[in-house]
Amino acid sequence: MVAVIANGSLLVATPTIVDPNFIRTVILICRHDDDGALGVVLNRPSSTPVGAFLPAWENKAKDPALIGYGGPVEPEAAIAVGAGDVSDDMWTPIVPGIGLVDLHLDPGDLPGLEWVRVFAGYAGWGPGQLDDEIDDAGWFVIDREPGDESNFELDWSAVLRRQPSDVALFADFPPDPTLN
Repeated sequence: MVAVIANGSLLVATPTIVDPNFIRTVILICRHDDDGALGVVLNRPSSTPVGAFLPAWENKAKDPALIGYGGPVEPEAAIAVGAGDVSDDMWTPIVPGIGLVDLHLDPGDLPGLEWVRVFAGYAGWGPGQLDDEIDDAGWFVIDREPGDESNFELDWSAVLRRQPSDVALFADFPPDPTLN
């Protein structure tokens, strides 16, 4: 079975993922094409305020205005997902109304931008790598619900539980089945 990985999809780690960077993560796919894939981990906020490193963006940061752990690739780089009615030439669209924001710009240069969520680093895959990981049962590919892209409280179990398929059965999978 080939999973359809569309921009804006969520990747939810299956219980087979043991890499500490990805255990029980929910990732927003920002780009998936022949060159590979890029996403951000949605459910790993830090305690660092956006204003500590990007004071110009503090007022546009979605509450809580914290920097999230976006993934293990380039953790010293900031990447931002934003929402609003922004011209496609002013950001990189993910899905209508949601896009990647260039943090080098001044927030005032993006009329229509409602909020941003800032992440340190990102999750990245080379050509075909993510497809292989999905084929090896490493990820569930599911549809994003409105608001998921800004929710630091997005719970792995809750995202699985809301699925209308057998995927929902994994919601109660214990973190360490050997202790069950």
